[in-house]
Amino acid sequence: MATANKNLSDYDKTTIPDASNYRFGIVVSEWNDTITDGLFKGAYHTLIENGVDPENIKHWNVPGSFELIYGCKKMQEQMVDAVIAIGSVIQGETKHFDFVCEGVTQGIKDLNVIHDVPVIFCVLTDNNIQQSIDRSGGIHGNKGTEAAIAAIKMAELRSNA
Repeated sequence: MATANKNLSDYDKTTIPDASNYRFGIVVSEWNDTITDGLFKGAYHTLIENGVDPENIKHWNVPGSFELIYGCKKMQEQMVDAVIAIGSVIQGETKHFDFVCEGVTQGIKDLNVIHDVPVIFCVLTDNNIQQSIDRSGGIHGNKGTEAAIAAIKMAELRSNA
């Protein structure tokens, strides 16, 4: 969980496994695209920074966060070592927020239980747009960076398990 003192983009590069031989999928929701584009850039650049060849990063867009589940399921079939699901759901005036957040969370959890390719949850579920801005390249750094590091670590776990 992010706190005011934690920058999501901070990590110790010496603790990250060599990612040069891994392939990654990134599935990005087009909804709240200002936010999800920032998250994608954070994830993409972090993968590159850690030795991943751009040719080994497959990027797909889906209409919204709920569609991330299907997109990630199909991405798991693309011979990748890990998938990053990027989305942004911002609290509104109706219960729609609760249903989407619950469905996406459970759906991505199910993909991790059922399939062998890990899916990293990079879906912001914020109370307002400012919180999303702060976590997609703003004052708290970029959750996309954190998700990319998790994807590298999980790809390593998968290859060594």
